[in-house]
Order: sequence, then C-alpha cells, then structure tokens
Amino acid sequence: MTFSDSPRAASVPADLPDAAERLARQLGPGPFAHICIFVTADADLAHICAQAQLAFPRTMICGCTTAGEITGNGYDEGQVAAFALPAATFDTEMLVLEGLDRLDPREVIAELLRARQNLSLRAGHLAHESAVLLVDGLSGQEDWLAAALSGALGAVPMVGGSAADGGQFRHTFLHADGRVLSNAAVLILLRSQGAVRPFSLDNLHPTEDCMVVTQADPARRLVLRINDEPAAQEYARLLGVAPDMLTPFVFAAHPVLVRAGGRHHVRAIQGIQPDGALLFFSAVAEGLVLTIARPGDMASHLQQELAALGRNGAPAAILGFDCLFRRIDATGRQRTRDVSDILVRHHVTGFSTYGEQFGAMHVNQTMTGLAFYPAGVTP
Repeated sequence: MTFSDSPRAASVPADLPDAAERLARQLGPGPFAHICIFVTADADLAHICAQAQLAFPRTMICGCTTAGEITGNGYDEGQVAAFALPAATFDTEMLVLEGLDRLDPREVIAELLRARQNLSLRAGHLAHESAVLLVDGLSGQEDWLAAALSGALGAVPMVGGSAADGGQFRHTFLHADGRVLSNAAVLILLRSQGAVRPFSLDNLHPTEDCMVVTQADPARRLVLRINDEPAAQEYARLLGVAPDMLTPFVFAAHPVLVRAGGRHHVRAIQGIQPDGALLFFSAVAEGLVLTIARPGDMASHLQQELAALGRNGAPAAILGFDCLFRRIDATGRQRTRDVSDILVRHHVTGFSTYGEQFGAMHVNQTMTGLAFYPAGVTP
C-alpha cells in the first residue's frame, strides 16, 4: 500500500475561514471513498462539512462534534480533523439512522443487511470488512444500538465513538447527507484491500472495593442508591472523600467496572444530580455489582498497547475514539504531553468522546479504534 493508497489524515484550526480548503490541500488529491470529519464543538459543523463536500464533490462525507480532537499534535483543541479513505483501496456504504429513541431494531437490522449486501456486490474484491459508528453522545441510545448493529454484522468488527460538545453536555451533533443531525447515528461500512484490526484498551484495574446498585433508572442512566444508601454519598464514602469533593477529575480517576463476558468493562460517571443520584455514561441496572477501579500509568500502557498493534508490521494509520475522561485524567496527572507524543508516534487520528463502542458493547473511559495495515501485512 503506497501513500496514495493508505488512509490520510489532516487537521486545521476550525476558526480559519478557509478551513475546508486547507484540509483538502493537506489530504491531497483523491479520489476518496469516504472522509470522516471531527469538529470542535465551538465551530460551525454544517458550514465546514458543506465546504468539504464542495472540495470533494464525489466523496461521501460525514462528521460530528467532539470534546477535543486527536491530530498530528496528539491531544488537540479547536481543530477540524479529517480521516480520509482512498478509493483505490477502500469502498464504503453509509447508513444514517435518525430518531434513535423511536427506531425499531428489526428495521435497523434489515437496513444494515441490505447495505452490507450492496457493498459486497460492488466491492467483493476488497477482502477485509469493518464498521465505524458515530452516534449522538447525549441520545442515551448507544447501548441497544451497539448490540443490534453488532448482531447484524456478525464477525465484522465494529468500533465507534459518541459525539460530544466539549464537556458542556448540552447539544451534540452529527453531519451526514448534507444535514446536521441529533438523536441520530451514522454507520460506515468499510471494505479494504489491507487488513484492519479493531482494538479497545484501558489502563484500569479492579480493586477490592465493590458496591451493589440497589435503585436505578437504566433508561435515564441514573443510579439513585448504592448499598441502599444515596448513590453519591456512598460512592464518596468508599473513596474516602466528602460528597462535595466529587468532581470530573475524581470521576476520571476512580471510574467503576462491571464484569461481563469474562472481563471488566468501564462504567464512567458523568456527574451528580441535585438529589444525589449518579448520572452515568452508560445504562446501569439494579442488582449490578460495581467495582471501583484503580488506574495504571496511562502513557506507558498506551505505548505498550499501540506498539503491540505493530508487532507484525506497523499500521499505516489508526482511527481512534478516546473517552473524554481519559483526557481529563491525563490532565489531572500531568501526563497530557506524554500521551500526546505517543498518539503522534503511532499516527492516531480521531476525537475525544462521550463514550465508545466496541462490538456489541457501549463502553466508557477506553480508547477504541481501527488499525489500518498495508496490503500484505497480517496483524
């Protein structure tokens, strides 16, 4: 896979009047099968994507707002980041799902199967299949959506990220088919000449401190009581801090884990409600046992995991979806520069999310992604 055949990445400050034109110059000539654009929440998503569509009129383009971008500088802010798939070695189908809270999962699955068949008929010579999901990070629909899509994809790996709005938790947006969307998702089906390897990583370890959810509202992602005590109060007690000391930095440093499928999965806490309930980034049910996590060193763990992706040959590029709380934790521990250097070294492009998808799971405080390899490399 030559440069012209590999995924290409570019980024520019979002406040430039010619941001899309500069992106186009950095990406170089196409044609491209698909371009994903990740835009700081302070920018005009519709304008930037519309300008990008003018620059690449025959290319499918989609995008979303972020809680920070991952660019050639590592962790970045105020940027427009683009990840482009050359048409010489990729083909894609894009499925736009609107009104997530009203969708029938059976209709979603049927539509996905039709899209997979169309792509297979057109690009069956491209042997490797994968999928990327972008979803409204405030929709609250990621759990069922990831499970339904993964069921229809079978063995095809799917990773994704929940759109964000810079930590404001007010409005998150996607862009597809020339429109700005909310309460929506975009699924990109990929076929590629080179191998693609999905990954999901976190630097968290279970401790002996466990608690039981005794009252919850899973539809609203609220935990009202833990160990039959007010949730925030009991969580703070187990951490050894006062409830009024619970901040995003504390949540990022002390997420909780649930055990499913033989491994632990992160359930990150978004914030505290006025009544003392804990608001999570994922659904949490009554009776669930939550284990408080202990973080390891993020930078060394990230370097180890990304290096492992290149054990049999380095990826040409990596598309990454990194939870906002990982960035917050890196900042709190003064490891942002170290983490950024590692992301740059391994050619990661993506954004900071309000949640990640990996297969059938909607997860938090992880980095998920796809590593794209040159033709002939078996990861």
